[in-house]
Amino acid sequence: MTGKINNIKTTTVARNSIKKCRIWFSCILLFAVNIAFKKPPVDSIINESRPNVIIILTDDQGYEDVGFNGCTDIPTPNIDRIATAGVVFRNAYVSYAVCAPSRAGLITGRYQDRFGYSRNPLYKPLDPEIGLSLNEQMLQELLVKADYNTMGIGKWHLGAHEQYRPWNRGFNEFFGFIGGGHRYFPTDYNIANQDSARNEAESYRTKLVRNGKVVEESEYLTDALSREAVSFVERNKHQPFFLYLAYNAPHAPLQATEKYLNRFLNIQDPKRRTYAAMISAVDDGVGLLLNKLQELNLDENTIVIFLSDNGGPENDNSSNNGSLRGSKGSLYEGGIRVPFAIQWPRIIKPGSEYHESIISLDIFATVTANIKGLPAPKNSLDGVNLIPYLQGLKKGSPHEYLFWRQFDQKNYAVLHSSGNKEIIIRDSSLFLYHLKKDISEEINLAEKSNHWIRRMEKERKKWEAATIPPAFYGLNQEAQYNSDKKLKQ
Repeated sequence: MTGKINNIKTTTVARNSIKKCRIWFSCILLFAVNIAFKKPPVDSIINESRPNVIIILTDDQGYEDVGFNGCTDIPTPNIDRIATAGVVFRNAYVSYAVCAPSRAGLITGRYQDRFGYSRNPLYKPLDPEIGLSLNEQMLQELLVKADYNTMGIGKWHLGAHEQYRPWNRGFNEFFGFIGGGHRYFPTDYNIANQDSARNEAESYRTKLVRNGKVVEESEYLTDALSREAVSFVERNKHQPFFLYLAYNAPHAPLQATEKYLNRFLNIQDPKRRTYAAMISAVDDGVGLLLNKLQELNLDENTIVIFLSDNGGPENDNSSNNGSLRGSKGSLYEGGIRVPFAIQWPRIIKPGSEYHESIISLDIFATVTANIKGLPAPKNSLDGVNLIPYLQGLKKGSPHEYLFWRQFDQKNYAVLHSSGNKEIIIRDSSLFLYHLKKDISEEINLAEKSNHWIRRMEKERKKWEAATIPPAFYGLNQEAQYNSDKKLKQ
């Protein structure tokens, strides 16, 4: 009897031992599986108080030519990832309707009219008077003071003279071109360097530069810019960085490789097809960049901002501004309202939409307000920090008024947070639209809304009193420039 009891005890102990072994084995296996499928150990900086910052800026992209704004014939799955992971701004603007002034506003956080950058500049690389004032502080010039590594890629357009070039304005690294546009195939780069080009058209054919030195490029321009962006992120995974990725696409000339053209055989219009291919090339590059952020476990600590520099010039590049009136160069919605999205997963709720009016000037303020250790900006900003609004900590509109001025044409636009927008054409014709009811700006309410006209005119004049005339001649003023130079001699 005792032997049977001992056998039973022995059997029970053995079974319990086996059971414990199985439990331990299961735990070890589960741990191993978890490690196998977990992101690799973080060897990069995760610091919410010092996020990385990436601005992705396209050139002349139409408002409706991105998936998150309803595009159906040009898939943009990677650009849309930014919108899905963050917030889409449904009423987002830039500070001017053409390239250079818009970029000047974005990179300084100030209305460019305050410092006279109100025209697309002539390409005069030997003229020290044509460029963004050295008294203005650009975003990268502030970030570099806080030990951010900074890189500009692509289109500059903020001064061709040596003193204004990006490597002398706060960028530790630069790869791209300094004029207002460029050709896309390296076989066209037949002008030796930036100083050899005599005008804007010739600047499109200059060789690309890296940190001021000419490089021999072999890739399609958009692909080369994407390559450099991915490389920069890889090389800077151990420290905070700022990347300004200013694609030239889809700005003219319309040029694309067969790789991208073959994706759009269904589009019959050859101009629209090439435009679509150029957007698709950008989208591929955005995908590579986002993938690299994820691979390095940097995605949650990186602010990624996407927007176009102005509305699409529909007749020139077959872009599509949807139901918006006007196009690039116009102060109607089609010229200044742009696709705009931001992701910052730790801070901004994914899949959000924001409907109050914001402007590209807000980028500077939003970035700098959320980085600890930065000195105060040198100049007062016109933009505001959007994060409290996106998190619901602040209510109402970030801006009561937004302003636009085309100095040479004497055209103005004023937008009130109510959705009322006044447009003055050539200082005489008045138009008032209520955008929340009339996004296409078809019904002029000016005669019926004298109180709004008076109110907005008062605010416009107050704003304009703090601006100055353009500081240099623009692209269409070559003859005046030459005449003025002769008089000064």
